[in-house]
Amino acid sequence: MTSTVAVLGLGAMGLPMATRLTAGLTVHGFDIAEPRLELARGAGISTFGSAAEAVAGADAVLLAVRNGAQLEEVLFGESGVAAALREGAVVILTSTVGTDGIAELAGRLAEQGVGLVDAPLSGGPVRAGEGDLLIVVGAAPADLETARPVLELLASTLTVVGDKAGDGQALKTVNQLLCGVHIAAAGEALALARALGLDPERTLEALQAGAAASFMLGNRGPRMLQAYDEESPEVLSRLDIFVKDLGIVGKAARGAGLATPVAAAAEQLFLLGQAQGLAEEDDSQVLRVLAPKAD
Repeated sequence: MTSTVAVLGLGAMGLPMATRLTAGLTVHGFDIAEPRLELARGAGISTFGSAAEAVAGADAVLLAVRNGAQLEEVLFGESGVAAALREGAVVILTSTVGTDGIAELAGRLAEQGVGLVDAPLSGGPVRAGEGDLLIVVGAAPADLETARPVLELLASTLTVVGDKAGDGQALKTVNQLLCGVHIAAAGEALALARALGLDPERTLEALQAGAAASFMLGNRGPRMLQAYDEESPEVLSRLDIFVKDLGIVGKAARGAGLATPVAAAAEQLFLLGQAQGLAEEDDSQVLRVLAPKAD
């Protein structure tokens, strides 16, 4: 029975997830930033002086990393935690890092009697704190059962897509293709509305009432409109995340011998945004590549 989970990284996503998990589990936390540790302690999370101390004795370890290189470093680097994991524990990977190297990583963990649960998620910090995330999972059945108490506290939609690590990454890659394209298309549509002299807010309302509606248009659209007033909305998902994710999409498509011209075009908009200094802005601000400032 899984009773203790360690969350490594208590940032924008890690802290609300860790806080949510205190509703049913004992939660250990670690972060290199002391202010984050203070917030975690205030939320009922036991904090530790190192990642290795945090994972010692835990049934599950929740990881949210930026890319595959960081995943490798956290687990097997100079201060990696893999050696501190107990036999029978599972590592739950919540990030989008692509399928490359996942099978090999799972094999290295298996040599220590540790499972890898490939569980990339979508939803953002608010939904993480509410247990309202979308999580897609690829994992061996026994590892999934160990991780299930953690995943079910975090997810409103939990979809098992395969029985091996890497299957979750594959589906999340497909998901990110659509998300990136939809954000870019929403930006183009609202930029065109502005160029045609339409009222942006009325345009957004009308589009959302018809066949052109999409989740990304409704979610990102209001934040895109703030660009017209040269305001920066709250950062809920950084623009450079889609530089990374659409790069993963392109690499996967090339590996499969499949053309993805629409995704490639969307990737160029995000790359242009990054080049224009928008990397740390909310991804809705890709609109500013097309409509850089108000008249």
